[in-house]
Amino acid sequence: MKNLQGNYSLVSIIGDPFGFTRDEITSVLGEYDSKTLYSFLYKNTSHKKVHTIWIKDMLKDTDTEKYLYELTDNKYIETVCIKRRTGMTACVSTQVGCPVQCIFCESGRNGLTRNLTASEIVQQIVFLKNKINRIVFMGIGEPLYNYDALIKAIHILRDRDGLDFPTDGITVSTVGPVMQLKKLREEHIKIQLVLSLHAATQKTRDYIIPGMAGNDIEETVKAALSYSQRHNRKVSIAYLVLPGINNNYSDIKQLVEWFKHENVMINLLEYNETNKGILKKINKNEIIKFKNKLEDLGLEVNIRVSHGRNIKAACGQLAGKYNISGANCT
Repeated sequence: MKNLQGNYSLVSIIGDPFGFTRDEITSVLGEYDSKTLYSFLYKNTSHKKVHTIWIKDMLKDTDTEKYLYELTDNKYIETVCIKRRTGMTACVSTQVGCPVQCIFCESGRNGLTRNLTASEIVQQIVFLKNKINRIVFMGIGEPLYNYDALIKAIHILRDRDGLDFPTDGITVSTVGPVMQLKKLREEHIKIQLVLSLHAATQKTRDYIIPGMAGNDIEETVKAALSYSQRHNRKVSIAYLVLPGINNNYSDIKQLVEWFKHENVMINLLEYNETNKGILKKINKNEIIKFKNKLEDLGLEVNIRVSHGRNIKAACGQLAGKYNISGANCT
């Protein structure tokens, strides 16, 4: 094991090493060798022979990079890296395609192809060219519909002998399938949670997020608030403001009823253009008015700034397709 970098012998014993927790590797290799292997995988850059995803393309904008990864079955996913004042954030995918099919999002346009493995999730972080201090599971796919692989990947990323990533720096963004949201509440990992709500009535939410039509909006909100209370975490509510669809007075009234006096931040989003072209983007004055009305009624509200629009890396624009000409990834 002392010369693991030279012969990769013990890597071959356990197969794809990025998909195993430290405890699982210890059960095969023993305590010393498992610790050495983890250090080899996550603390140096000489392990490229053991990866199972490849960077096929990379596009850069002012403060954003978009990586196109190719998987072993010739499928593609995208990962976004955003430079902020506080460091670098990686927006990570959890599925190839998406079953939720939000009307504003390209990721689910053709539905779900398959779940990613825990290894494929972890490797998106390992092979980025930047040092990351925040991870958001907000890329392609619905994280909680790939629950087991997601939780396993989080445990691997947090391992002190690996990347040793802080729990406070990990966020899961979800449309909130109720059963999985309740299950997440019982996990002992205390990650940050974003609920992509985007509506204040069942009818409107079923229109915006057709893949969630079987989940009651009231139960979804209750489950998110329960997570906040259980883990003493401020939950973010993502709300894409669509003029004439979900920004009426009745919507404001309902949001206030749900979230006033709760440990919640409302994050308002603007529509980023996709190839569907069926939605109208709200203008700046309208979204500011909506924000002010919510704040006047006692809510904590922020307008979230989108990054990477010029390279189709902003919220709703990730698709995981490869342009064979090599000119672009979209």
